[in-house]
Amino acid sequence: MYITAYRSLQAFYLGAGPAPHGVTRSPLAGDGACPVDGKGKISYNTRMNRPLPDKMLQKLRLLYGEKRAETISERLADLIARYEKKIPKKRYRFTEKDSVLITYGDSFLRSGEKPLRALFRFLDRHLRGIVSTVHILPFFPYSSDDGFSVIDYKRVDPDLGDWEDIDDMGKHFKLMFDAVINHISKKSEPFLGFLRGDERFSRFFIVPDERFDLSRVFRPRALPLLTEFETAEGVKKVWTTFSADQVDLNFKNPEVLLYIIDVLLFYVSHGVSVIRLDAIAYLWKESKTSCLHLPQTHTVVKLFRDIFDLAAPHVKIITETNVPHEENISYFGGGTDEAHMVYNFALPPLSAHALITGDAKSFSRWARTLDTAGEHTCFYNFTASHDGVGMLPATGLISQRRIDELAERALERGGRLGYKSNPDGTKTVYELNISLFDLLSDPASDEPLTLKVDRFVASQGIALALKGVPAVYYHSLVGSKNYTEGVEKTGMNRTINREKLSCDEIEKELATPGTRRNLVFNRLARLITQRSRHPAFHPEGAQRVIELHDEVFAVERRSPCGKEVITVLVNCAPKEREIERNELIGTDLLTGRRFSGKICAAPFEILWLQRSPRSS
Repeated sequence: MYITAYRSLQAFYLGAGPAPHGVTRSPLAGDGACPVDGKGKISYNTRMNRPLPDKMLQKLRLLYGEKRAETISERLADLIARYEKKIPKKRYRFTEKDSVLITYGDSFLRSGEKPLRALFRFLDRHLRGIVSTVHILPFFPYSSDDGFSVIDYKRVDPDLGDWEDIDDMGKHFKLMFDAVINHISKKSEPFLGFLRGDERFSRFFIVPDERFDLSRVFRPRALPLLTEFETAEGVKKVWTTFSADQVDLNFKNPEVLLYIIDVLLFYVSHGVSVIRLDAIAYLWKESKTSCLHLPQTHTVVKLFRDIFDLAAPHVKIITETNVPHEENISYFGGGTDEAHMVYNFALPPLSAHALITGDAKSFSRWARTLDTAGEHTCFYNFTASHDGVGMLPATGLISQRRIDELAERALERGGRLGYKSNPDGTKTVYELNISLFDLLSDPASDEPLTLKVDRFVASQGIALALKGVPAVYYHSLVGSKNYTEGVEKTGMNRTINREKLSCDEIEKELATPGTRRNLVFNRLARLITQRSRHPAFHPEGAQRVIELHDEVFAVERRSPCGKEVITVLVNCAPKEREIERNELIGTDLLTGRRFSGKICAAPFEILWLQRSPRSS
């Protein structure tokens, strides 16, 4: 175990003693922030009893060179030591019992109650024992993008609640936090200091000179890459990948790396189990490159993994990289040295395509290729989120004509489109902004509600069946439709799927039989609960996609020990499908029906056939 050498400094860190000579509180992140010396460097006057593992030193050498790596390594070791006693000591591995709810801190509102407290009460009342983990989207003070332009990484937005609310939630659910570390708000203290000419922050941000070749930089937005700001030294053009309010941090400066590692360890000290690295693919910038997935970016993620393996082995890393599938899975690294989990970004567009067209061939073909890089890595299987349905991950998996048709369907069903800029000056569709319920079910059609619900639940059934950890967005959980009036209010396309819900109104609908929200919630709760009871759905269990019918997705799941086998069938068509196959033997866990070689699947029906070890 790492032990700090000076008890007075340790007491200072814990807020129980005065500052030792030469150490002051950092203005970077409020209480508990790193000490900063007179030159603006994060400094620690302690020495570890032993150095960091050599593999971590090697990564620092790759990033910052031989000369600086040793000093950075010592400071990093001391930083880890400072948090040692605050980090919970526990073990955590994903199992079939794991599922995630994705929600904002103020998704469920109740009059007279702080949003985080209202959220916890809703979760406790309706989801205790159903979902294991809550992903609370950024709950820090922010200036734009519904939280993804963070002003202060270490404070809870007072409009939402406080750290006590987060900690209380963590006593009953595992927690996932966002590390929004590619960029920070232009209203943050580091950037305001940069504008003032504060030496501490002079290299915290990226101001490319005329020699920096930007011609190949990948652009995820149809917005300027550089934004002009008036500083104490005149006008400077600063790198802003996503918007003028989201200023990219300069990880070529090791002070930025240490600053962010301090933030990550702070989150760990508050009991986080999973840390989501937001927009991580854009982290490192080099001239004459795309500035996407650079080797240095992977090295930083691997260094984070090393730190957690050393100081908090229960904490898992998930990378958010909304890019084509092969690029996305590169963040698994070697299977034991980078992300524990990656978003299965191709799943939303491909499953939507299958259910809209009634054709499961492309989806089944892609699902056969799904593989992780190691025994303890897995996919994060989701169908909707706070962002739109990304189209880049579908590139090469379905034809461009099919992608264009999905975009047209989104517009026909009240949605919006997000675009990215191309090097030749053209724009292409980057994402569909629409509620998943409306994308799958034409609001103007005369289909019965039950059929629309069946199709929607089928999309969730696919995600729950695939190997990995399933995640359900809060609007999917309650079958929400487009929030078009919100788009008109904010002018942001993504608002269409970010409506804040009244607890009283939602609970009234959930308690009313036959309503859309009642039908969706009860069906999903039952599916998630049933899944959690069967080791065949363990993330490390085997998966085999079966060819049964062009309109039916079928996958066999087998528990890690091989004692349980479940064959999942999802009819992706709006009509019955009769299938005869010898292996279709077993009891459907959802209805109790017994099958022996012949199945008649209703429109959009989900079947989970459990076979005994003897019959498998």
